[in-house]
Amino acid sequence: MSEEMIVTKELRDKLHQLKDYIKELGSVVVAFSSGVDSTFLLKIVHDVLGDQCMAVTAMSCSFPKRELDEAKAFCEKEGICHRIVESEELEIEGFCQNPKNRCYLCKKELFQKIGKIAKEEGFAAVAEGSNMDDNGDYRPGLQAVAELGVKSPLRHCNLYKADIRALSREMGLPTWEKQSFACLSSRFVYGETISKEKLGMVDQAEQLLLDLGFHQLRVRIHGKMARIEVMPEEFQKLLENREQIVAKLKEYGFTYVTMDLQGYRMGSMNETL
Repeated sequence: MSEEMIVTKELRDKLHQLKDYIKELGSVVVAFSSGVDSTFLLKIVHDVLGDQCMAVTAMSCSFPKRELDEAKAFCEKEGICHRIVESEELEIEGFCQNPKNRCYLCKKELFQKIGKIAKEEGFAAVAEGSNMDDNGDYRPGLQAVAELGVKSPLRHCNLYKADIRALSREMGLPTWEKQSFACLSSRFVYGETISKEKLGMVDQAEQLLLDLGFHQLRVRIHGKMARIEVMPEEFQKLLENREQIVAKLKEYGFTYVTMDLQGYRMGSMNETL
């Protein structure tokens, strides 16, 4: 077991702090994407609050069907009340132009919808799953979180991604080794128009790579060019499957298919800011 997978006393203390914080909130609606962080948060909230917990998942063309299916399956397995809301980002004014505050526009609209559900159902708080690692990157969505009074329990209790994976592993959550995911709109260079067609191209391309057994990955889109990011240790695998990947991505609508020699890294589109 790697050192970062060991659950230390300090980490157990953070977990106790998290449970105490959630208990104080009383009743919570969790914004649930089926990712590593929100799955861990939802499990803890449900363990602590039981029926005073609800999960809400936003369905849109920038959210792959596989993620929605995983969200449904997890809530069904755990017996968690689950609501799905339509949150079509492409209808938000200014969103399609992909401005630098795109994530803010999206999160504000989403959390307003979730906040409305929480109010109607009598829940005291709305919570989302950002962690301490999110503080180090450009995250305009966190501005909307702050403005709307949405709780961030994992950040409140100083939990990092490695902490969440370690605890998730110990708890037997299937997401403990799941790849990090962000909405498909994050694959577009700022200023490039986001369309349903191009979101579909990215979704199909990433699904192909996942089906081929790649782990942490992104397919960034620049016009009709795909820039594939995988972990450096999987570069050779990408080259071995080169012909199939190129053929399929051209079938999906890409003209050029490239490999990023820096490899996968979080928020690479923010490097231009």
